[in-house]
Amino acid sequence: MKIVVCIKQVPDTKGGVKFNPDGTLDRGAMLTIMNPDDKAGLEAALRLKDQYGAEVTVITMGLPKAEDVLREAMAMGADKGILVTDRVLGGADTWATSQTLAGAIRNLEYDLIITGRQAIDGDTAQVGPQISEHLGIPVISYAQKIEIEGDSVIVERQFDDRYHVLKAKMPCLITALAELNEPRYMTPGGIFDAVKADITVWGRANLVDVEDSNLGLKGSPTQIAKASDKVRKGAGEKVNLDPAESVDYIVGKLKEKHVI
Repeated sequence: MKIVVCIKQVPDTKGGVKFNPDGTLDRGAMLTIMNPDDKAGLEAALRLKDQYGAEVTVITMGLPKAEDVLREAMAMGADKGILVTDRVLGGADTWATSQTLAGAIRNLEYDLIITGRQAIDGDTAQVGPQISEHLGIPVISYAQKIEIEGDSVIVERQFDDRYHVLKAKMPCLITALAELNEPRYMTPGGIFDAVKADITVWGRANLVDVEDSNLGLKGSPTQIAKASDKVRKGAGEKVNLDPAESVDYIVGKLKEKHVI
């Protein structure tokens, strides 16, 4: 079995975010981490590798420093890492990003593609399903459990207060929730091997069946009107009341806000 895992290097929001003049994130100026949902997807792939002997390839699109998350993934147990980087790919929205990743994945053999549900820097949950559409394969999103049965994948898909059980023939794309599992740590031996490992680097010339008009900022139909750091909340209103008065106060506030 061959599994491709799409991972993304995202800003570590604890260190604050910075923006370029055009409203896009200044990724080169921020501390970064592996996107949590993607890490859960990677762990799912590694568990399938442990169980079935699968080959796991991780791929990311980003700046050259995005190589760091590939080496982290390889230190966790992934077999190969591919970095897709090129100046013409900068400023991509979800459409252009999914076109780029699909163009790169067309070079690979795969039975299963796993992405995170969404990235913490964009929160769109669009790239995974868009990749499946570009590649013409089925997608199962919001996976909370993954099993393999012959040439099919069986997935528990989270849905409100219950879940769906879906079965699809491979090749198939799955988007994973951070709650899917508890990702493993890098091992000392894995870190040593990952530092020495070769990372495959692809650029625009390596993308298959992708038009220039669908790449980068110019190929992004979504434009950012305004961007800012998260708004700090005020201290709020503080009151000191006895229990009975507290109940009346809270109910009054809920009625005032038309909650009840």
